[in-house]
Amino acid sequence: MKMTQTMNTKLLKGLILCVSLGFAGLASASVDSEQAQAIVSGLRDSEPVSFIDFLSDVQALSALQGAGVSALHEAYQSGAELDAEQDAMLLRLLGLYARVKYTDAALQTLRELVAIPTFNVEGVAQHENPEFLRFAVKLQSVAESFGLSFRNIGDRIYEISLGDEIGERIGVHAHADVVPVNPALWVLEDGKQLDPFVVTQVGDRMYGRGTQDDKNGIVVSMYAMRVVQDEKLPLLRHFKLLVDTREETGGDAMPYYFERNPIPDYNIALDGSYPVIIAEKGYGTVMASFPSRVATGEGAQIVELTGGLATNQIPASSTVFIRSERPEALVSALNEEGAIFAARNGSNFAIRAVQDGARVRLDVLGVSAHSSEPESGVNPVSRMFAFIDQLANQGVFQSNHFTDAARYATANWGMDYLGTNLQIGYEDSFMGPLTAAQTFVAIDASQLRTAVNLRLPVGREPAALVEQLRSTLNAWASENEITMQLDISASDPMYRNPEGAWVNALLDIAVENLDIPREFGSSAGGTSIHDLPNGVQFGLALATEKYTGHNANEFKTVEQFLLDLQIATEMFAKLGTMPALQ
Repeated sequence: MKMTQTMNTKLLKGLILCVSLGFAGLASASVDSEQAQAIVSGLRDSEPVSFIDFLSDVQALSALQGAGVSALHEAYQSGAELDAEQDAMLLRLLGLYARVKYTDAALQTLRELVAIPTFNVEGVAQHENPEFLRFAVKLQSVAESFGLSFRNIGDRIYEISLGDEIGERIGVHAHADVVPVNPALWVLEDGKQLDPFVVTQVGDRMYGRGTQDDKNGIVVSMYAMRVVQDEKLPLLRHFKLLVDTREETGGDAMPYYFERNPIPDYNIALDGSYPVIIAEKGYGTVMASFPSRVATGEGAQIVELTGGLATNQIPASSTVFIRSERPEALVSALNEEGAIFAARNGSNFAIRAVQDGARVRLDVLGVSAHSSEPESGVNPVSRMFAFIDQLANQGVFQSNHFTDAARYATANWGMDYLGTNLQIGYEDSFMGPLTAAQTFVAIDASQLRTAVNLRLPVGREPAALVEQLRSTLNAWASENEITMQLDISASDPMYRNPEGAWVNALLDIAVENLDIPREFGSSAGGTSIHDLPNGVQFGLALATEKYTGHNANEFKTVEQFLLDLQIATEMFAKLGTMPALQ
């Protein structure tokens, strides 16, 4: 059930605490994480033909002697009924089997999907983009080779089914689209240049756009479904893996699907964090547009500016191109002023100016981040605007639409990410604070557009916040005689009641496989389950580590990818065979 903002959050948090302490009736697998690692290590170089062969190999390992594997092997092979503990052990071992058997194959499939550049191309409808059409063909080929049913719904959602159409419908959500890249920023610390659409393994890290967000979710789901199908588990319900093509850019593909297909009874997004995320902040955008105008006054002239490529992405750098009659002197002045500015504002970013042909190039170098976690990065867009505004006030730059945008951004949003300048900040004890990150910058012949990405916890009505921002920002523009158009939107946060055997089963699977605390979590990132019934996030990132999706040098470790495969297999098997989900 979707929790409204007016619901008693103390009651909800009490429920969270109660169910986090344990849920009676759910058997825990007797294979702990140490034993699981012993299985992975002991069978690393093997590729069992079948699950029965895998069980034979496992019972021969000294670390599993006396763990009940022999009795399970015998019972499973003979078709005898398993007790609750054996059933839990079976599902844990099924996940480990998927990992051991399909390590190489799953990694290869990930490489093949990452190689298809499925990002939004302005002016091309996503469902007509040739790269997405190519992706669909590839996905269908993989699914059908696994014996899974594939449907392409309007080139918008790719549906892969597991199990007969009986019982409840469980939707597992992942997405094919990725955020755009600036290839020049994909450089490792040692200077190695990466191709964002070629998986490059360095140590345990697999670099590539989509390795974290979210082609890994597609791959581990499909291999997990393959294992469950091959083992002919007696499924009491059926699954739909729903691969979205518009999760990052518009979110209109999933509504298109649900206009033509039933909404799943339960919805799980493999596109967030472990263990189980029951709350998502609302998503908002403040897009400000400044019409191009002829520069006036004295000084150098800003003629081009770049920032983030998407509203949900904080870039690693922002760049300004400047025309000057004295470029060498300007470069010297910008570097001197930039060093002072950086030192005064945290010394965690850099400003560098160089002569670039007839122009001067000014780079502001920060640290990229997902816009839902602005605290994990250093935003070069906000610092770029603040530096431009400072120099414009000193008479270094002529006045034009670039300085208008810088003045707006600095006066109203500043360099923090909490909405301090506009006094819109608030916080929820479970979901955390409102965040406001400057992200997207785009220019064309007629205008400059720049966006602030909002993430809203419970505590305020989004409509009221939108009206406050519109009124305040329009009043500021009028007072400062700046022509500006605003497009502001904000959606409700999601806050779910974590009751039920199914959600506690998910919690146990994550906790026992990853050795993490047994507690529900909240996310600043939104997913396609935001407004769907019984929806939660279930991985595939660790909340304790910086999320690399949307970043330059996005990566997934091999170890975590294989853990995800292990966990996803156990998830499909467990939810498919539980006597009841509630």
